Amino acid sequence: MDKNEIEERMHALLQACRDAGARLTPQRIEIFREVVESEEHPDAEMIYQRVRERLATVSLDTVYRTLWWLAGLGLVATIGPAKESTRFDANLTRHHHFVCVRCGLTRDFYSHDLDNLELPASVAAIGSIERTQVEVKGVCHACAGKRETDVSPSEGEPGQA
Repeated sequence: MDKNEIEERMHALLQACRDAGARLTPQRIEIFREVVESEEHPDAEMIYQRVRERLATVSLDTVYRTLWWLAGLGLVATIGPAKESTRFDANLTRHHHFVCVRCGLTRDFYSHDLDNLELPASVAAIGSIERTQVEVKGVCHACAGKRETDVSPSEGEPGQA
């Protein structure tokens, strides 16, 4: 990610705290920075492990509360259904996601065609649309490479000996 874009997002955090009358604590800064600088769309556990390396006293509870607080301020968005491990994304520009069905890798991609996707009228019967975001599921190159190298041509299908 571009250094200027990171700084713009960090400035947005500062401004949001000022507007909300909230303190900008070291924990909040580091948790937000972890989301901003990550391309992985990390979940709370991942963020906790990484921030804890810099702030040994941070708790998992603090990470969860801060992430939901950031989401409430509109600085991060959640990805995926709530019943699964929620991931957080500080990229609030219009974009879409590729999700690997094997390892969970999640990456942004951009598509003018998908941005202009015409939704069926039946969606209006469900509710009003605030935004659209396409989530493409597939197998990332790393996982595809593992599968190919884990199976020799004489073994046939994966998992068979």
